[in-house]
Amino acid sequence: MDLNLLRAALAGYFAATAVLVAELLVRRPGLKSAGIRLLWIGAVAHVGALVARTAAAGYPPITSSSETLSVVGLAIVVGFLVLERRRPVATLAVMIGPLAFVLTFVAYAFYRGVTELPPNLKSALLPVHASLAILGIALFSLAFAVSLAYLIHERRLKAKRVTSHLRLPPLEMLDRLNYRFLKWGLSLYTLAIVSGIVWAHLAWGRLWSTEPLLFSTACTWLVYALVFQGRATAGLRGRRAAALTILGFVILFVLLIGEKVFMGGRHGGTFG
Repeated sequence: MDLNLLRAALAGYFAATAVLVAELLVRRPGLKSAGIRLLWIGAVAHVGALVARTAAAGYPPITSSSETLSVVGLAIVVGFLVLERRRPVATLAVMIGPLAFVLTFVAYAFYRGVTELPPNLKSALLPVHASLAILGIALFSLAFAVSLAYLIHERRLKAKRVTSHLRLPPLEMLDRLNYRFLKWGLSLYTLAIVSGIVWAHLAWGRLWSTEPLLFSTACTWLVYALVFQGRATAGLRGRRAAALTILGFVILFVLLIGEKVFMGGRHGGTFG
């Protein structure tokens, strides 16, 4: 990918985060809107970087760990910006900015250039499998952001420290968004696993048992499946649902970074 454009995206996300945090501290009107505009600028530069990478390689930027993290970071920002146009959730930008910056920075730090795609992986299942996984992880990330907002808002309400400048969405809205993000995220992530099994069988003749990402995928799916099952059948709501969603994301993030970046494997870009 074009590293200059990726650096511009990082600068946009970092500047957005700084402006949005400053808005919380100095309570100056207009800073929130400026922070969201900086997120737009970062997203546009990010799209440009990924388009340049696709043009250079001839296939989408979804074949290595760093590229996956980069696309997830962009998907989070775009998902939030679309949601912000339809719902009063602008305050959540202060959580989206740092999350996008961290993911994109890790992607930038570990990017090792374009890797030649083996012939047996040149399949229509590549964009299908990768897109489903990326969208699922992005929705889990958004669920994390609204869950964190829920816990902060609930704590402020109990302490009677609600102020006019920090207008978080109502608790009911945050809880509904958490449920919807979990539902669609788990659905897409499950489809990604199924498509990955089919693709692995076609490409290698079996589901590889030594792939490090299998462990993290299974753990992540199980945690989110339990949270969603609790919400759907056991009445899990509010603070407990938010806390478990955050726990699920922490597990996802640790395993995603640790297994995909440090342990390698075919998902790390070596393909094997």
